[in-house]
Amino acid sequence: MSKTYALNHLKIVVPGDDPPQIQSSPHLERLALYGDVVLYTDRPITSAEKVNRAKEADILINSRGMVNWTAPVLRQLPKLQMITTCSIGTDMIDLQVAKELGVVVCNQPGRTAPVVAEHAFGLMFALAKRTAFHTAETKAGRWNRIDNIFLRNKILGIVGTGNTGSEMIKLGQAIGMDVIAWTFHPSQEKADRLGIQYVSFEQLLQTADVISLHVKLTDESRHLIDKKELELMKQGALLINCARGEVVQTDALVEALDAGRLSGAGIDVYDQEPPPSDYPLLTCKQVILTPHCADMTPEGVDLLNQGAVNNIIAYLEGHPENIVS
Repeated sequence: MSKTYALNHLKIVVPGDDPPQIQSSPHLERLALYGDVVLYTDRPITSAEKVNRAKEADILINSRGMVNWTAPVLRQLPKLQMITTCSIGTDMIDLQVAKELGVVVCNQPGRTAPVVAEHAFGLMFALAKRTAFHTAETKAGRWNRIDNIFLRNKILGIVGTGNTGSEMIKLGQAIGMDVIAWTFHPSQEKADRLGIQYVSFEQLLQTADVISLHVKLTDESRHLIDKKELELMKQGALLINCARGEVVQTDALVEALDAGRLSGAGIDVYDQEPPPSDYPLLTCKQVILTPHCADMTPEGVDLLNQGAVNNIIAYLEGHPENIVS
């Protein structure tokens, strides 16, 4: 249950809004009735800096997933009552410790699912038509020929059929792809509703021409795609990851790309964000890389900012929503 606070005595902190997410949002004005908002436009680099920014906070708006809240940091925030994310994912927060400390954590499940799915769909098309490769070659004065991929009637394998995966299924079906899926908790009712067939994970890996990942990061899904799984994939398949970077083992993916077993990979998320200059994927030719921006459209940004403020107001008014801890 949320606590009752005297109005205008709450401190609501945005600890590191970099790149900009919520700093110019009119939705922040809705919080004026509940407390003072303190917003930092740069990212805290050290744990000490995080603690210094958040030590007086009653509520945090974690607008950027690169700002992590580990157990040692959370234990130094005695006033903290609630954290809301501007995202679906909560892997940047130690949820077990947050629960132990009585800190309510809220996310935004499914809020930007159509936006993220459209980005994944765009990555699939960009890979299939070799846009990055052709652009680089043409700019370099080389008029090379390499086959593109015709996607209609190809098999699209969806890994994870939550909100975003379900939207990706619709997009694949709309262009005539044959869609199959695997998820941790399949149901016939959902299969019928989505018009797809659930198959085993191994079968999906072996038969899909394109595999698109849409699972949240957990101990169970970490390195779900590793060397063994990549070797099972169809020769020349495409891999799309708009889930979380650690769902894929990066070195194994680079090896599969360099060996020509995969025709390409479309990546929006990384196991290091931002990736360093020597990050192995940066040397691969048949990749499309975007900077964890799948929901960064004006519509997506506004939905997430609105959702973060909605979560805070719901919590303070005694009916918290989207609780994950």
